[in-house]
Amino acid sequence: MRQVFAQATSVDIKTIFSPAQSFGTFGDLVSVIVQNAFVIAGVICFALLIFGGFGIIVGAGSGDTKRMEQGRQAMSGAVIGLLVIVASVWIVQIIEKITGLSLMSPGK
Repeated sequence: MRQVFAQATSVDIKTIFSPAQSFGTFGDLVSVIVQNAFVIAGVICFALLIFGGFGIIVGAGSGDTKRMEQGRQAMSGAVIGLLVIVASVWIVQIIEKITGLSLMSPGK
């Protein structure tokens, strides 16, 4: 059996993953990922609010208190999660103002 070992050569990520050419630094890439994560979190929160409201309406119409409670929990969890996300964005913006660094804006 032949043994295969990793070679100690450098790999240029830009040749393997072409979108990496548009990011100057690793920090720029992380900033784009974080910004998109905030958008995705907002969409998930909106969906949870819709499904929670639907659960409350269906539970109230059928008299099922368990389903109404599940809808309330989904909606309250969505609101609390959204508040945590908004607070984290505010904290990052406060840190940007205090330190003068650009944490959320790629390329600046």
